[in-house]
Amino acid sequence: MDFETILFSINNGVARLTLNRPDRLNSFNVQMHDEVREALNLIENDKSVRTLLFTGAGRGFCAGQDLSDRAVSPGNDAVDLGESVEKRYNPLIRSLTSLPMPVICAVNGVAAGAGASIAFACDIVIAARSAKFIMSFANIGLVPDSGSSWALPRLAGQARALGLALTGDPLPAEKAEAWGLIWKCIDEDQFKEETEALAQKFAAAPTRGLAETKSLIRAAFTRTIDDQLDLERDKMRELGRSEDYREGVDAFMNKRKPAFKGQ
Repeated sequence: MDFETILFSINNGVARLTLNRPDRLNSFNVQMHDEVREALNLIENDKSVRTLLFTGAGRGFCAGQDLSDRAVSPGNDAVDLGESVEKRYNPLIRSLTSLPMPVICAVNGVAAGAGASIAFACDIVIAARSAKFIMSFANIGLVPDSGSSWALPRLAGQARALGLALTGDPLPAEKAEAWGLIWKCIDEDQFKEETEALAQKFAAAPTRGLAETKSLIRAAFTRTIDDQLDLERDKMRELGRSEDYREGVDAFMNKRKPAFKGQ
């Protein structure tokens, strides 16, 4: 399909989705929401896709909402931000977290507001060393949305979550890695190479097993240890009957590279 606010492609098992409004730091307007939703629908319905690489064009990942797209000023009628969250941001986060494959977020620059929230919703976050994460909601009298009030305390703990959300201070990528908010901080000269290598790794991996791993870990906070043990048993039974498991064991025993089908 032809898109105007994103770049999108599917090649060799890797779906690449790049936010492409660099003059606005890839901030979201209604059109971008619609196009990202369409791209995610294409991914969900394409069985060849085994991983999603999500990034931004230019010098930033995403500055969140484009405020000029719903501008207000003192004395004017208020806009219903809850409607925007319910119709656009919440479905986006639900789609990203439920995709049956690893979702890599490559944060190439600033990730602010909903842009940071979207990054934290992805499975694996890699950030360039110059990148920053900013919970900028506090600066305009709002609360963290797009799932960040849920993700931040789970990833970084309550004290750090409150500090980030209440102050709106930028968090450098290196500290985000140290705090456990992201997987890895990478020097700029190695950023694209390492990001692509990870995408290729997942594209050749046993996707079904990774999808079940993602599902188990994401829901672990809502289950008791007994429930989790039972679910692990059930998933092991199911995956133990898969072709990819048999291929993985045979490759290991015969000291060869496995050829996973991802099904």
